[in-house]
Amino acid sequence: MAVKIKLKRLGKIRSPHYRIVVADSRTRRDGRAIEEIGLYHPVQNPSRIEVNSERAQYWLSVGAQPTEPVLAILKLTGDWQAHKGLPAPAPLLQPEPKADKRALFEALSADGDEAKGEAITPKAKKSDKKADEAADAAASTESTEA
Repeated sequence: MAVKIKLKRLGKIRSPHYRIVVADSRTRRDGRAIEEIGLYHPVQNPSRIEVNSERAQYWLSVGAQPTEPVLAILKLTGDWQAHKGLPAPAPLLQPEPKADKRALFEALSADGDEAKGEAITPKAKKSDKKADEAADAAASTESTEA
């Protein structure tokens, strides 16, 4: 019997989460599993990956073949490198928490003395607009006469 380490899909339509399972290669994707050895939640930020390394090493040593997505997960956790005798990868980096936008805005508005909430470009007066319109009208009549 060929044994595979694969993902078993759970969750709603647009919020999937997976269990990393050991199953017979002939069973369906979400069918009966021999053993569950981990979790994978790709929707969370950062993705949640938990693998029972001891059980993963055991199943790899007895010949279970991981599918491509599981192989990528095992490489991230370092279990694949441990099985093959390669050096361990760098630890997973946790992204820095995003700065609070409101606090950042308030800090910048407190520091920025030159910004008073006024327009940067000077406002055009109505008399200037009328003069510009008259000049444009005169230029357009000259071009049509010529």
